[in-house]
Amino acid sequence: MLPSPANDPREQMVMPYTLIAAEVSLYSGKARAYLRHKRVPFEELFASRKVLVEIVRPKTGLAMIPVLLTPTGEAVQDTTAIIDHVEAKHPVRSVYPSTPLLRLASLLLELYGDEWLLMPAMHYRWHYKRQNMRLIMTDFGQIVAPGLPALLHPLAGLPLAAYFGGNYGRALGINRHNRKAIERSYEAFLRDFNTHLGEYPYLLGARPSVGDFGFMGPLYAHLYRDPAPGQLMRRLAPRVASWVERMNATPTTNEDPGSFVPHDEPPPTLDPIFRRLFSEHWPVVADTIAGVDRWVRAHPNKPRISRFVGEHSFTIEGATTTRWIQSFTQWMAQRPLDAYHALGPEDRARADHWLARVGGDQALRSQPPTRVERVDNRLVPVRSDAR
Repeated sequence: MLPSPANDPREQMVMPYTLIAAEVSLYSGKARAYLRHKRVPFEELFASRKVLVEIVRPKTGLAMIPVLLTPTGEAVQDTTAIIDHVEAKHPVRSVYPSTPLLRLASLLLELYGDEWLLMPAMHYRWHYKRQNMRLIMTDFGQIVAPGLPALLHPLAGLPLAAYFGGNYGRALGINRHNRKAIERSYEAFLRDFNTHLGEYPYLLGARPSVGDFGFMGPLYAHLYRDPAPGQLMRRLAPRVASWVERMNATPTTNEDPGSFVPHDEPPPTLDPIFRRLFSEHWPVVADTIAGVDRWVRAHPNKPRISRFVGEHSFTIEGATTTRWIQSFTQWMAQRPLDAYHALGPEDRARADHWLARVGGDQALRSQPPTRVERVDNRLVPVRSDAR
């Protein structure tokens, strides 16, 4: 029997995907760059308020972008889910290394980009309002009222900019006590990444991995495109700015996708970034896993896990303050944790040796007491009787 068009992979390559996204959106940059790298045919639909209300929310239950509409009628929300969906359909030019240590490293880097570099991205966008706000208000004005004359977009976007600009600090733990610490941490990261890019074009060699796309979210829309941090990046880390531009480019049809580094060992030039990941970010990850477990035990009849499950303290560059515990961080962290615990004895020994070198020798040893899964774009606990 001939396959139906919906199941014919040749038909899927002819029929384009639709990416609902916006240049101002952090995670849109991650999804867009990924689809370009894969050379998957797609059209981009601007995420105006009308599109959010009439398409995104009815199909996903959330007014969040990016969303990928597939040729077979599915709506995939969340960039990691988008990447995994497309990888399963189109495995050529995979962004997942096939070797175990590089795969583990790529998942850790994606986690760091998605969940930790979000903090400087939000800080630099909203703290440096004088330099950034005209562009941001214009972008938000296009979302709210795309039919208005361009001259009026900044005025139309002001309420939405005020909403987002006023609600990030407490959730992410950004305030007057640690702003300078966040900048010191980010500038050190920029220098370290810039140094690495002097040796390799991407994080794990001559080919972008899922870790590169995790970095691309914060490093494009907020930290490259916004005027104040964009100027900082170009001055302090010009190779990082070039990497952003390279990540955004559409490869030509005959372009070699490159290869990951040989010998299944992350480059030593990444050691400073991994050390920062394990010293700054991993304590937050561990606290999040404990906080999710406490919340689930305290709410045994709740079918879904709240987006925020309490508050905790954290330290960055010697500055300690509090932030909300964001349950989604655990879902992202389960990916490298699962990769580590799936290693055989030989690979585990090699991974432990590498992790000890970068300060993460104990970080991945424990599994979450309560696991989470994404069901209908919401987090749900995995009950003990379902394990």
